[in-house]
Amino acid sequence: MENILTDIQNNILTITINRPEKLNALNTVVIKELHDALSAASSNEEVKAIILTGAGEKAFVAGADIAEFANYTAAEGEELSRNGQHILFDYIENLNKPVIAAINGFALGGGLELALCCHIRLASDNAKMGLPELNLGVIPGYGGTQRLPQLIGKGKAMELILTSDMMLAQDALRFNLVNYVTTREELMSKAIEIATKICSKSPMAVATAIRAVNANFKDGVNGFDTEIKEFGQCFGTYDFKEGVTAFLEKRKAAFIGK
Repeated sequence: MENILTDIQNNILTITINRPEKLNALNTVVIKELHDALSAASSNEEVKAIILTGAGEKAFVAGADIAEFANYTAAEGEELSRNGQHILFDYIENLNKPVIAAINGFALGGGLELALCCHIRLASDNAKMGLPELNLGVIPGYGGTQRLPQLIGKGKAMELILTSDMMLAQDALRFNLVNYVTTREELMSKAIEIATKICSKSPMAVATAIRAVNANFKDGVNGFDTEIKEFGQCFGTYDFKEGVTAFLEKRKAAFIGK
């Protein structure tokens, strides 16, 4: 891995995009490395939660590496968007383990889109977020036109996209774009606090809950039907039996994710 750093402690995998000289800008290599790290985490039983952040003090991810696609044709641009969404952005959203975005600075363009597809978002008080793609004569291509309205509503999302304005951290909190705002120094501690709480739950139930919540936002899928089926499936698992038994015996459950 040339562009990311990984560290596992206490069942929490921290992935740091490590291109501070480029403000951690995304390119096809970074996207592929992120996918590979997340794919490995998906099947690693030691990992129960993931924190995604950026190196340095300025940026989470300040956008895409524009020089990489400046001369693309229309067909190449469509392929860039389709491939990126498939191997990273949609992949994160549907991952069987929760991904927490710790937004430690600028999250612009593809950087905000990366945060949008994570399951939980935290921001430091110096963070600024936006989708400035229209300044380049293009639209957000990694899910921004879809996920931002889901989170903050159509009207405000339309304004941010069409004006290319940036949103400050406290405004992002007010519009439910992020769950918490902290100081830059406290950001990772808060992310670890949330991840630690999730790690205490059944990994199987966590993955099931992610699928059920996501079902509500998928075309042609009845989220209630998905919830009913997933709820029933839980009854056939070891973790359900362990959780119920532990509750009745007034002890802490020992979940195994099966």
